[in-house]
Amino acid sequence: MDANPVKDRDEARLDERDGVRAVHRAIAVLQSFTPAQPTLSVLEMQARTGLSRPTLYRLLQALEAGGMVRAEGEPRRWSLGPTVMTLAQVWMATLDVRRLAQPLLEALRDVTGETAGLFLLRDGRRICVAECISRQVLAMTRGLGETEHITRGASGRAMLAFAPPGAAWAEAALANPMADADHVAVLAELEATRRRGFALSRGEVFRGAIAIAAPVFDHGGTVCGAIALYGPEARLPRGQEVQAAAHVTTAAAKLSSELGYTAVPR
Repeated sequence: MDANPVKDRDEARLDERDGVRAVHRAIAVLQSFTPAQPTLSVLEMQARTGLSRPTLYRLLQALEAGGMVRAEGEPRRWSLGPTVMTLAQVWMATLDVRRLAQPLLEALRDVTGETAGLFLLRDGRRICVAECISRQVLAMTRGLGETEHITRGASGRAMLAFAPPGAAWAEAALANPMADADHVAVLAELEATRRRGFALSRGEVFRGAIAIAAPVFDHGGTVCGAIALYGPEARLPRGQEVQAAAHVTTAAAKLSSELGYTAVPR
């Protein structure tokens, strides 16, 4: 007896739909783990995913077989497995922070009209690695490769303010600030930067210029750079920098997210 081609196609579609649904459910299980809660019980996963216990156990068995999750202890608690780390290493190897930042810098430049730049932390100093120059007749530019002491200017202080406790590069920078820096004033500005979420400088690097910078964090939650906006102070007078700072902090948060950073609620 000949096979029914219509029935075969319908069954194939059902199988494909079930397979796609299983993939989505498996992704939901993996995404239920967070930096704040890296180990979960089945009941906790069930609450987060909404999956039934039999379905959850089937998915966990398949994920465990592939090294994506593992169980430890009694009662058993689940965590991500070694295969996830292997995939993460592959992902990190393909990251190009400048390429990721470019559209964000362009958008920041276009919405504010001022120059936007990406600065990264290198050997305890900050270095400009990407820049989208303002289209205004009078435009500020730092220049690619330009480097400066981390305590001078908004971009450096945005990194320094959010350095992890005990970071050697941060302690060295504070122990040996710029020759003309007021140590007490630097500490006060770092505290203000942490409080408002961005750094602000006026006339420090260029007379008559203003710079606003927000920190960028990597996948491990460590500050690795800053996105900065800079231009003539006449176009960003006092009182208007907060609106510009909102665009800067949004761009920095987006780049941090692209790098795998997940903010942990306080």
